[in-house]
This record gives sequence, C-alpha cells and structure tokens, in this order.
Amino acid sequence: MTESLQFVHPGFLFLLFLLPLMAIWKGRWGRPVAVKMPSTQDAFSVGAKPRSKFGGFLAFLGLLSFALLVIAFARPRFGKGSTDIEASGIDMILTLDVSGSMEALDFKINDQPVNRLEVVKSVVEKFVTQRPNDKLGMVAFAGRPYLVCPLTMDHEFLAKRLRDVKMGQVEDGTAIGSAIASSVDHLRDSTAKSRIVILLTDGVNTAGAINPISAAEAAKALGIKVYTIGAGIRGEAPMPVTDGFGRKFLQTVPVEIDEKTLQEVATATGGQFYRATDTNSLEKIYESINQLETTTRKLKKYQQYDELFLYFLVPGLALLLLELFLSQTLFRRLP
Repeated sequence: MTESLQFVHPGFLFLLFLLPLMAIWKGRWGRPVAVKMPSTQDAFSVGAKPRSKFGGFLAFLGLLSFALLVIAFARPRFGKGSTDIEASGIDMILTLDVSGSMEALDFKINDQPVNRLEVVKSVVEKFVTQRPNDKLGMVAFAGRPYLVCPLTMDHEFLAKRLRDVKMGQVEDGTAIGSAIASSVDHLRDSTAKSRIVILLTDGVNTAGAINPISAAEAAKALGIKVYTIGAGIRGEAPMPVTDGFGRKFLQTVPVEIDEKTLQEVATATGGQFYRATDTNSLEKIYESINQLETTTRKLKKYQQYDELFLYFLVPGLALLLLELFLSQTLFRRLP
C-alpha cells in the first residue's frame, strides 16, 4: 500500500510561473497615481504618511489568492489504498452442454449421486473464482446455443447467471458445431491478447447446421483456441426417466461421446481435449486449464482518493474577496 499526491489537471500548474512576472509588474508600475502634485514638497505638505507597505500587502494577497486558485483548479487529491492488480489479457467463453443427457447420475458430490449438469456448474463456478483477472462469458447449448452471460469482469453476475442455467430452456439436442460458432462469434470483437473457448459436452453432434470441424476452422482463422471436455463415464450411465403413469425411476442407458471430433476440434485450434469420467477428474481438468492459461501483468490502481482542492479553493476565494474589500474600504485610493 502506497500514498501519493496527484493532480487531475496538472496543466493548470504552469500558470504558477506567471507569479514572478505578476510580482515584478505590480512592483514596477503599481497602480495609477491617485493625485498629481506639482512638486514633491506639495506632497509632503499633505501630511499623510505613505501607504506603500499597505499596497504591497494588497499585492501579496492578490498573488497568494491567484496561486491558491491555480492549485485548486489543478484539482489536487491524495491517493491512498493503492493496490497492485493483475490483468491477464485473456478473454474466455465457457460453453456448457445443457441437453437432456446431462441429467445422467454418474457423477457424485460428497458421495451422493448428482446429475452431470449440477456437478459441472459447481466445478465451473469454482473455476470462475480462480480467474479474477479475466473477462469471462458463458454460452449454453442443447439443440441450439444461447448466450447466458456476455464477456464481463463482473464474476459475481456471471456466477449468478451460471446458477440459473438449467435443462429444457431450449429444444433438446446437441449442437456442438453451432455452440463453437456462437462462442467464437462472442469473442470476435475482443482485443485481448488471448481468446479461449472451453467447451464441455457429454454427447455427439446431433443438431445445428454447422459442423464442429468447420466451426473449429473458423476459430483457428481468428486465432481463438478451443479446449474441449467430454464429460461422462464410459459404457452406461444411470438416467432418471418417467413412465406413462408419471412415476420416476432410474434406467441404465448407453453413453456415447464423440471423442474423435472433440480431439480434432482442440488440435485444430491449438487447444487440448480432456475426458472427465467423475467429479474429481473434471475438477483436475479445469485446474489444468487454469494453469495452462495464465499470463499476468501487474498494474497500479488507486481505489480511494481524498479530494484536496477545497483546501485551496476556499482560502483562495477568501483572500481574493479580502483584497477586494480592503482595496475598496480601508486601503481605498482616490481616483
């Protein structure tokens, strides 16, 4: 933590260089002669003592008020509570599959079966807290992609939007290619040094008009890296289903993830493909990405300021008014 005196408008301070010139001007020429006398002897005969010292005092008040007002206009302030912050230069879109298959109960939290989506949301939220210096956004997809949160540094808002993500908000399906294309589009105008998409899915591309490989080529052309994650156990997974009488029960269903396509997408864009078969491995994947994509630089930022201009403005105006008052009353000169 450091403290520093700053001026918001330092250019005004150059006016202080006028003070010596103003002092010389006042000292050399002063004010016009009040009464003309034919000789100095006549002036002495008036009997009044010269008031040159009072004139100098008024000049001093004028110069001092000018200096104080100049400093006030420069707007001095005292910066305190400074912090070193880190900026990563990384913009990232988190892309999540919310298709019906994410209801599978093959992941656990605290040894209790939990559907894939809830586990993913828990792990991703933790990942978000580990990236305080990134601009993060989020896209969810099933039969089509939709924007959950635009790129933002407000990670609390992003986390809130993440918690609200659920299945059934769009038609079912798995539009991986369209999801990649949508995520890339949200990064298109970013000027960040590094732009990244982290896509998680538990299935095969079954919807959307864009092929995942074509979407990956577009990402590559724009310099956007895509990490892909296949989530779900291999073989079969328990899935909650509802029969015709409204009764819910678990049914074991085959698990199919297009690892080959996900691998090709990652390789084409310079990213990596990961396979998560349980909660622990999913957490390690996001930890690994967190370590791979870490580029920081330190910046100085002052978070609190004490404005000081009033300490100069008020005395400056007061002295100016005092000079005007004295020059028109006690020290008034004849015209």
